[in-house]
Amino acid sequence: MIRRLFILLLAIVLLAAIALGLFAWKQYAALEQPLAVAETQLLDVRPGDTPSGVFQRMEAQGLLKDSFWLRIHWRLNLSGQNLHSGEYRLEPGMTVRDMIGLWQRGEVEQYGLTLVEGWNFRQLRVALENQPKLQQTLPGLSDREVMARLGHPELHPEGRFFPDTYRFTRGTSDLDLLKRAFARLEQVLDEEWQQRAEGLPYKDAYQALIMASIIEKETGVPSERGEIAGVFVRRLARGMLLQTDPTVIYGMGEAYRGRITRNDLRTPTPYNTYTTAGLPPTPIAMVGREAIHAALHPLEGKSLYFVARGDGSHVFSNTLDEHNRAVRQYQLKRRADYRSSPPPRQAPATSENGQ
Repeated sequence: MIRRLFILLLAIVLLAAIALGLFAWKQYAALEQPLAVAETQLLDVRPGDTPSGVFQRMEAQGLLKDSFWLRIHWRLNLSGQNLHSGEYRLEPGMTVRDMIGLWQRGEVEQYGLTLVEGWNFRQLRVALENQPKLQQTLPGLSDREVMARLGHPELHPEGRFFPDTYRFTRGTSDLDLLKRAFARLEQVLDEEWQQRAEGLPYKDAYQALIMASIIEKETGVPSERGEIAGVFVRRLARGMLLQTDPTVIYGMGEAYRGRITRNDLRTPTPYNTYTTAGLPPTPIAMVGREAIHAALHPLEGKSLYFVARGDGSHVFSNTLDEHNRAVRQYQLKRRADYRSSPPPRQAPATSENGQ
């Protein structure tokens, strides 16, 4: 009797060992199976997806087998792990275990969107809409409605976003990316404002941002930014009109067709610095840190004018006579339709007698 019980117990133990071994082997085989991918492809894990659901979906798509055993493995060994949403890169030869390793590390595909210095808000919105990996929530909204979504309905959007390359994963919304660019601009502007030079003609950091946007549009030569800032700061200090073409172009909006006429210079708009004193009411473009720094650290000097050489750089002049000679040398001989800047005029609102 004892012998029979011993044999029965031994048989049970052996069967249990075999079952456990088979159980472990099934999981092992399911994990070590290569994924059925002939070329690189992306696995989209959507917000709310569970590992069990993804395994089942992949089995239905023919990418793997034995999803049951994979679900068992996850529940027994990885139930505390979060599955990050996003896209995972599946490569030929990759096993299910390799894929799960990507999930555990959260190695989702990253994409980039570059916001460029000098872009206006309209160009920024087009770039957002043209990025297919972003979740689109803003098309059809007015600029004011976009700013309301950001929590700042009272702010004009121009120049409020920092140009940079922003990395994101699929499923990130256009609004999320804008929030990052908005916060980054505020951070950089505050950092630069705290270290500004003394004696600047700005009431606040926003006016410095407006000036930086003009500097950004006036030159693509980094070494000139400080000198151009110096010209504009001295003109403001002397009550001279800024007379800068980029502000005129911005004020023309869609009416701008590639060139400015004399009539355009005489047509008043809030942004026409040939007819309106001081800074325009808002920035005219996105600006990088270098332009902000230049606006807050203008180079000392006497120059009040500059003219383009035609190669991206400028000639700076202290007097109107010098400026006119530079215009004749670098512009009038090169382009028949070139128009020189009008003679400097005192800005009525900032003249010494205030009249």
